[in-house]
Amino acid sequence: MSDPPHAPFGPDTAVDENRLEELIIEAQTALPFEMPDLAKRCASALGLETALIYLVDLQQRLLIPLDEALEPLPVDGSLAGWAYRTVSPRVAEADDGLIVWMPLVDGAERLGVLEVRTASLDGIRMRRSQILAHLFAMLTTSKRGYSDWLAARTRTATMQLPAEMLRAFLPPHTIGSSKCVSTAVLEPAYEIAGDAFDHSVVKNVLHTMILDAMGHDLTAGLTTSVAMAAARNARRGGGDPADVVSSVDRALAQWVPDQFCTGVLCRLDADTGVLHWVNCGHPPPLLIRAERVLAGALDSPPQPPIGLAGPLAPAARKVHETTLEPGDCVLLYTDGVVEARDADGAEFGLDRFTDFIIRSNAAGQRPAEVLRLLIHAILDYQRNRLRDDVTILLFEWRPQLR
Repeated sequence: MSDPPHAPFGPDTAVDENRLEELIIEAQTALPFEMPDLAKRCASALGLETALIYLVDLQQRLLIPLDEALEPLPVDGSLAGWAYRTVSPRVAEADDGLIVWMPLVDGAERLGVLEVRTASLDGIRMRRSQILAHLFAMLTTSKRGYSDWLAARTRTATMQLPAEMLRAFLPPHTIGSSKCVSTAVLEPAYEIAGDAFDHSVVKNVLHTMILDAMGHDLTAGLTTSVAMAAARNARRGGGDPADVVSSVDRALAQWVPDQFCTGVLCRLDADTGVLHWVNCGHPPPLLIRAERVLAGALDSPPQPPIGLAGPLAPAARKVHETTLEPGDCVLLYTDGVVEARDADGAEFGLDRFTDFIIRSNAAGQRPAEVLRLLIHAILDYQRNRLRDDVTILLFEWRPQLR
């Protein structure tokens, strides 16, 4: 008598490759709202009891279950949140066995956590829990680009139209290679309009950009959206930093005349540490080395904002160059960061801003976690009522640590 074709396999038996193939094929074609049930069946097939998917919300305060019958978990103050914050598994006892909290990660981007329940835990079950987390991280990444349900599930407030438009252009918050990582945050999460960030890895080169458009309305969002599209178009066509900025200048002058934005564009060679940057009317980038800010290291003569036309348009953009040292961090930010004020009118300030980054780095926090904590500190400082958009992008070059 042959074995049943869909019998689950236990942790001490060989993997049923046919059943595993069936599950992977089903996962590829499953609709996003079917993922909670699929996770449970995949867990059962791997000899585990069940699995639940939690995705982080836009502000990284809550882990929201895809199972709509369950309640969110806090990122701060929960075992699930600990796994998310540290990107490492966490095991806890439960009434009927054990819970394994596995981080859901797409490359360098933290997506959420997977809750795996099992009667007992050994090396095989732990490995299969990790496999399950890898699978559902990939599924989440592939499906959230077209799923309104997944997008809505991770929101805790109504998204304003300018923010909706701008977020459609934003890349993942964190990207990286074996030698560098770039991560960014922006607030107010549901009302952002004039600020934006962009980053991309092309072979051994990290491209980063931060923008701050004039105004705080739909036109401001349109300005930064056009700017990002023009920058990507030029970058993907092989343009150097000067070409990219010139392309954005022309696009804004043509499509949104009388609008402009400030910005900084950087290009880091991750093999050599050579950094090129262009600053267009924006606060200068900050270089952090050996737990201190190198004052003025990335300052440059002022250049006009992006998008000025006619006699105000610059003849050519000046590209600056320096060489980073292993472990260096570069901070790009908009002026809303340092201009945030408390109830007494005191500014958050540049010193407080950089000190927070340095102390968090020294404590061993990952770059993405550093910025998550920082943006919450800024929101708390201003009682969650920001007077201006706040965007921060941090990239670091650590070839010797990878």
